[in-house]
Amino acid sequence: MKKISMILMAFALAITMSQCKKNEGQPISNDEIVTITVDVTKNNGSRVVVNSSTGTVDFESGDKIYVGSGGKYVGFLTHNGTNFSGNITNPTENQPLQFYFLGNVTPSETLSAGTTEECSVIISDQTEHLPVISCAASNEGYVSGVTAYSAHLLNKCALVKFNVTTPSNAAICITGMKNKVTVNFVNNSLTPSQDGEGVIMLPAGSGENVEKWAILLPQEALEEGEDGSIYSEDGVYTGARPTISTIADNGYFPQGIGFEVSNAVASDIPIGAINGLFTINANGDQVYFSKGNLQYIGSASNPYWKFAEHQWDYLGTTTGQNSEFQDVDRDLFGWGTSGYIHEHSAFCYQPWSTSTNGNDCSPSQIVQGYNYFLSGQGDWGYNAIYNGGNTENIGWRTLTQDEWNYVLSTHVSAVVNGINGLVLLPDDWNPSIYALNGYNELPFHFDSNIITENDWITILEANGAVFLPAAGQRVGCTVSNVGYACNYWTALYRFPYGDFGPVGLRISNNFISTTIMSATYGYSVRLVKDFN
Repeated sequence: MKKISMILMAFALAITMSQCKKNEGQPISNDEIVTITVDVTKNNGSRVVVNSSTGTVDFESGDKIYVGSGGKYVGFLTHNGTNFSGNITNPTENQPLQFYFLGNVTPSETLSAGTTEECSVIISDQTEHLPVISCAASNEGYVSGVTAYSAHLLNKCALVKFNVTTPSNAAICITGMKNKVTVNFVNNSLTPSQDGEGVIMLPAGSGENVEKWAILLPQEALEEGEDGSIYSEDGVYTGARPTISTIADNGYFPQGIGFEVSNAVASDIPIGAINGLFTINANGDQVYFSKGNLQYIGSASNPYWKFAEHQWDYLGTTTGQNSEFQDVDRDLFGWGTSGYIHEHSAFCYQPWSTSTNGNDCSPSQIVQGYNYFLSGQGDWGYNAIYNGGNTENIGWRTLTQDEWNYVLSTHVSAVVNGINGLVLLPDDWNPSIYALNGYNELPFHFDSNIITENDWITILEANGAVFLPAAGQRVGCTVSNVGYACNYWTALYRFPYGDFGPVGLRISNNFISTTIMSATYGYSVRLVKDFN
């Protein structure tokens, strides 16, 4: 086994903001827009370059500081190459202003001065710049007519240096980290948390002891992660995240922390896949299933696709996918809504589409006789899926009707971690691995197999079993049958006997069928990758 050695070093970060007084002469009433200016003591034109001896962070043009007052967001200041300046609305008299520098990452939420009480940013992608997170209250209370204030911005993060030896030229991803920051303007708090798998993506570059810098948020000490908790974006490298000491605000480790990580040879199992192989036709072709249903994270500042963290996960209506809004998370999609605009598509090609006009759903297709199949960019699998390789067009795809029918030849209904659904068993499944009841039986009795979270993860999933949760369906903006129906799209769009439409897999208590459905129905999507 090759070895990777990494040195972790975190430094205190401090930014001092100096006072620059400018009195306009007349008091400004508290219901008007106020312009303020803040000078930065040090500036060499680049925020990316951090002084590793002192932890000093310098700004560059375009950086933003968000301002809170009176429990609300009131505006932002922009760096113009010399200082920060901007407009704030209705600051509270005699109360300090709250300054937040959020690494120049766009907040996930739309901010409205005088209304927004909370916002958040995700600092996963650190391949281009270091998203330093810092905040402070002004030393002075706001006074009408005074347009300049002083503060000492303290960083709620640590600067970390990794010396990495890796055979991959791609970005290196570390999972299990706190990578999300939530600002609460009401109580002036800044709270770190973990978004999804907690990915921190380091810059690309290979070789021995390649220096990579990153920002880590405060969190408790982490034990060594499982295999795959560190991986390269191209799938060449996987390994285990090492033990990481507690990261505190302005953490400082002058001697650094040394550790080694085994470099696992890239396996045949694709990133984001379950290790079981499933035959999909009489020719013996096989596929891997993705680790969970496909999700579109529309609430992110930069929306992205991902696989659900667990096979039993589904969103239901908790994220607002029973609406027409774009900025919500979804896992029930109209047919072929991959986001690709094709000459045959009009309105219903986006993942948030809730149109009830089936003629609007006609993404990229290949004509084969009287049937169309999702292909290329029309298939959801064409997209970059962040925990499935995070690269476009690397082989993820939707099963056809015939392939689904072939795979369903061995199944049982079950309740996994409290969720109803259907279990599919891989080609090499041995019944002695785990006692299951009701193979291929109808009608379903979900409670005939009650499987705990631990049994599923350590026994069934570890041996390649797939679980299709009963995530329900969506018609327009109405979500129904959540917890009772497993409805999944196939890649087929057919025209038999004058009828036409995409074929959906429908699994309910009394039947399993593949049948033509309206393209506008919101069904689950479970992607596969061909084995070769």
